[in-house]
Amino acid sequence: MPWTNTALPPLIGHTPLEGGAPRARDLGLHFAGVPGPWNAITDVPGVEVGCVTLLGESGSGKAIRTGVTAILPRGRQALGRSCAAGLHSLNGNGELTGSAWIEESGGLAMPILLSNTHSVGACHHGSLQWVLQQQPQLGRQWLLPVVGETWDGYLNDINGQHVLPEHAALALESASSGAVPEGAAGGGTGMNCYAFKAGNGTASRQVRFGAQHFTVGVFLQANFGVRQELRIGGVDVGAALAADNPLQAHFGDAPAGAGSCLAIVATDAPLLPLQCKALARRVGLGIARTGTCGSHFSGDLFMAFSTANAGALDSRFPGSEPEDAVLRSLCFVPWGHVDALYTAVVEATEEAVVNALVAGRSMVGLDGRRSPGIPHAELQRLLAR
Repeated sequence: MPWTNTALPPLIGHTPLEGGAPRARDLGLHFAGVPGPWNAITDVPGVEVGCVTLLGESGSGKAIRTGVTAILPRGRQALGRSCAAGLHSLNGNGELTGSAWIEESGGLAMPILLSNTHSVGACHHGSLQWVLQQQPQLGRQWLLPVVGETWDGYLNDINGQHVLPEHAALALESASSGAVPEGAAGGGTGMNCYAFKAGNGTASRQVRFGAQHFTVGVFLQANFGVRQELRIGGVDVGAALAADNPLQAHFGDAPAGAGSCLAIVATDAPLLPLQCKALARRVGLGIARTGTCGSHFSGDLFMAFSTANAGALDSRFPGSEPEDAVLRSLCFVPWGHVDALYTAVVEATEEAVVNALVAGRSMVGLDGRRSPGIPHAELQRLLAR
């Protein structure tokens, strides 16, 4: 039976996949490069994104501001077919399950789920349930779900374990192409960036390779940075927007900049796993353009995958003795021509961070704590100067 809203506890609201939040370009901000039609990770053919957003109060009156984001690298129709993939840890104060197998095999064959730090287990369980429901034969061998997290405990009752396996499964069930919800949606619901309300952010770039055109898409769960660091379009805006900063005031003398950043890079350009790893490394250059120095208390974990060479890196039990017919080949962009893809990752990452900030609307959460949205008019004035 497909997952439906009936799987959700009655006190929790479910928000389906939808766009609508303002984006950086809506404010007249300019970025280098040519985006795809949606300017989102879903511009990469086959990639689907779903969100379940949990907003409400627990039975004990504590604020719930969290959720789950699901990314299907090849959509549900090709569940279990591998993508070349690579990982990079800018700072390892975070969690990304399934990463050891991706490093070992160079392949990604499972959905990706993003949520809060204390909900990794529930999402792992929910991913297994959903995959087995969709493709029972995959359960005859091992399954290693990919689940990442960032910390939303400033606004959300993170210790309340409000994310359930059913929410993870519903996020997967709702995944689709097209517009991707930004700001306070899915796993990004309770997240903050540069001490402003933020969360999900995405962007894409089109890259020409001879007569072919490829797409690079970036999705971020943005939850990092100190207000004073913030730069947009090369302009230092953090200091000028420093006045309203309840998050930093709440933590007092504690080190600022904690929280983490998860980034997923997708492309239809044919790449080797090591080339995917190289793309993942460039995410760090993109978020650095927005000012962060990468706090020790921010787990910044990045993944890149290629949807080309479908299934070439599948790793399942062999059904017979090897023959020449089972040998596989990989088509890939020559190393000497990857720079355009690197540039696309950096440009799309920078814009995705700003999109997360622009989409972030002021939110009040746990114990009345407030996270302000970045003031659009003031930001436009600063950049115009």
